[in-house]
Amino acid sequence: MSQQAYLSKDGHNLTREEKKVLAGTLVGTTIEWYDFFIYAQAAGFVLAVLYFEPLGQESETLAQLVAWASIGISFLFRPLGAILAGWLGDRFGRKIVLVITLMGMGGATVLIGLLPTYAAWGMAAPILLITLRVLQGLSAGGEWGGAALLAVEHAPRHKRGLFGMYPQIGVPLGMLLATLFMFGLNSVLTEEQFFDWGWRVPFLFSFVLIVVGYLIRLKVEESPVFTEMKQRKKESSAPLKELVTTHKKYTFLAALIFAANNAAGYLVIAFFASYGASALGMSRTQTLIASLIGGLGWFVFTMLGGWISDRIGRVRTFQIGYGIIILWAIPMWFLIDTGVVWIFALAIVILTMGLGPSYGPQSALYAEMFPVSIRFSGVSIGYALGSIIGGAFAPTIAQWILNETGQSWLIGVYIALLAMISFAAVSMVPKKLQGINLHDDSDREELEVKIPAV
Repeated sequence: MSQQAYLSKDGHNLTREEKKVLAGTLVGTTIEWYDFFIYAQAAGFVLAVLYFEPLGQESETLAQLVAWASIGISFLFRPLGAILAGWLGDRFGRKIVLVITLMGMGGATVLIGLLPTYAAWGMAAPILLITLRVLQGLSAGGEWGGAALLAVEHAPRHKRGLFGMYPQIGVPLGMLLATLFMFGLNSVLTEEQFFDWGWRVPFLFSFVLIVVGYLIRLKVEESPVFTEMKQRKKESSAPLKELVTTHKKYTFLAALIFAANNAAGYLVIAFFASYGASALGMSRTQTLIASLIGGLGWFVFTMLGGWISDRIGRVRTFQIGYGIIILWAIPMWFLIDTGVVWIFALAIVILTMGLGPSYGPQSALYAEMFPVSIRFSGVSIGYALGSIIGGAFAPTIAQWILNETGQSWLIGVYIALLAMISFAAVSMVPKKLQGINLHDDSDREELEVKIPAV
């Protein structure tokens, strides 16, 4: 399909191919985040007891800190996964990377569901658990970038935020799917059954999701932008080298832009539910209900954020989102600490009013920040570095702040400070990049004359 065909779609219905693209990107990111959220929730509820037992004998708090830290370990390997995926994606296309990362992520999740505990295998169990987390991190490093670009590069200029919103809503959908699974298990199983085998069921279910995602993604055509680039033989011979030497400014900004959203998001994903159960005496069922309500809010506001960014601008949409997070990060803890389920849920929903606008437009914003030959590398590595700065150890840091001070609102100070940094970073992105030609770099070359290098 020609560039002109993609740029002249004012108000018409989605084509069949566009529907397949959006479905493929949505399914993949939903599966990726389902896999991550299942692990994060298991880390909050059972992994400290089942896999880090020796530490639990010394200190239950220490075992939980290590369980939270095991979430962050996979993030450390995301940049390597992003580099590998970027190398493949900038040479061979977005589609092949999406299939590889889907299989790696889902396969590791299924194996975690089959992994014997410390009581059965001793130290081999936590070592293998961490190894599988590393594999998840490598896979996740390339998943988002490929999905984001496949969606945005198929979009008309005036609908990039809308198209790019589809891989973004995979986050709340993955959270909802994971939380629904955990909620159902906690509702029908006894405590003993859940710890014995019930927690494994959501991990094993990932096999079904892999098959579904694989079949959908096989039907998706390659990105038209990448196809045109290949036809013109403009692929970069060394995209990573070019990225770090000539586009380090935007790579650094991309990392900082994502950091606060990822940190606050991981509180919603895992920490709040664990905190409610362990510190406030709420039942797991109550905290999971609150998480489900929060996930619905996140879904709605992420869709709104992507859609509205095409109208008021991506930078402004991000600024609104981070402004809400800055203002709400501290007050929300006084609602959460009531331990009343509907107030607990309300605090999370208001937080998602900031998370949505600072995540929904991200695919489109990142795609417009990088030239076509290194775009996959740029968005993937920027995203991966942002996840390390932000969400990798956010639950661990939150738990440490709570252990050291006993004051939950100080966790809000940590999130608010990160949000201020992300607000400043996105404010440095030139607004004129919105709507830039993604098929070649003629618009960018004219703009970059006016953009000082860093």
